[in-house]
Amino acid sequence: MSKLIKPRTLKGFRDYLPNAMIARETLIDTARSVYRSYGFSPIDTPALEYTEILLGKGGDETDKQLYRFTDHGDRDVALRFDLTIPLARFAAQHYHDLGTPFKRYHIGTVWRGENTQRGRYREFMQCDFDTIGTESNTSDIETLLVIHDLMERIGFERFTIRVNNRLVLNGVLEKQGLTDQTVGVLRALDKLPKIGRDKVITEMVEHVGATAEQASAVLDLAELTGDSATMLASVENMLEGSESGQLGIARLRELFAACSHVGIPDGRIELDLSIARGLDYYTGTIYETFLGDKPEIGSVCSGGRYDNLAGLFTNQKLPGVGASLGLDRLLAAMEMLDMVESASTPAEIFIPQFDAQRLGDYLRLARDLRLAGFTVEVFPEARNLGKQLKYADRKGHKLAVIAGEDEFANDTWQVKNLQVRGEQANVASSELVGHLSKLLRPEN
Repeated sequence: MSKLIKPRTLKGFRDYLPNAMIARETLIDTARSVYRSYGFSPIDTPALEYTEILLGKGGDETDKQLYRFTDHGDRDVALRFDLTIPLARFAAQHYHDLGTPFKRYHIGTVWRGENTQRGRYREFMQCDFDTIGTESNTSDIETLLVIHDLMERIGFERFTIRVNNRLVLNGVLEKQGLTDQTVGVLRALDKLPKIGRDKVITEMVEHVGATAEQASAVLDLAELTGDSATMLASVENMLEGSESGQLGIARLRELFAACSHVGIPDGRIELDLSIARGLDYYTGTIYETFLGDKPEIGSVCSGGRYDNLAGLFTNQKLPGVGASLGLDRLLAAMEMLDMVESASTPAEIFIPQFDAQRLGDYLRLARDLRLAGFTVEVFPEARNLGKQLKYADRKGHKLAVIAGEDEFANDTWQVKNLQVRGEQANVASSELVGHLSKLLRPEN
């Protein structure tokens, strides 16, 4: 007899049991619905790309995290670490067929060999949406509106979308003579919430080459607080004479005005001049979304404008803007907030086999209910009814529809609410669909 292989998963990877997978698919369906409502079309790209497509696009740290290898054809390949770089390659390769502006969403798995923590794995799924082929600030504003609608549709009431603009950050670097050290300064600034002002200044001085005065000036801008109008007025004075800085301020003012005009509630959008976003390719508006109850979770939906990314693959100018929903991080937060149902079945209704001789009747009812829009599971064996109902309770079915000899004789069904102990009713067959609708679709 051969030795049994111990079943185990790699560190940073995980299996998804039905209850977790149902929650994931619910989020994915919600994201897909919101993206489509704004006119974004679906695409897909290969998990594997030539390494040169991915290398150097997300910064040194991301390069270290690539899953890179040589395939059977001796080609240097790597697993995609996000969906934005493949989009840039995709747009450069297919823009003649796509036309611009091109609005796409892409829901797919990505891989990064980084340290694992709660809600962060080495294999995870992203739910991206992007607009390619326009520099219009309208697309930046719409990106924020999509993020807002997505968070609302998922069920969050308390969340904040923090925004900034790289042009404003570029303006302060220009004023301080740090343009050549932009990447290093912004990477240090991105660590501000984690390590604090003093350590960020130290990093800028020791590793980037800025003076203490220059680093302090950058931090003075990043740590401005107040309402957006007051902060932008202060920044406008600080960046007088900087063309890029003034353009960034104008774009942010237009964004806040538009959000107010369309009715986004106060407090949902916040100007945060410390946001830099670690990835090197952002060039304009940037977004990070935090949950009001769990800011320690980190940003659950982030993105920004990247006007130069596709230029790595084509001479055609293809500016873009978009964001990515961090599915697994968001699910971890929802579990902490008790927002994830424990059901391990997508079927709302359970039909036990009370009488094996009536199998055809049970299957016929299940088919009729599915045609009426319900999800239904029929138990495959005529076991003790109590054991069947215990199975349904464990799986998370909401209702059981039961019939034995008496019910069939009277053309009725017994509807048992599995979520409310003791709640049940005998319902005529002709009224069953309406009764189930009232219980499962009260909003209709």
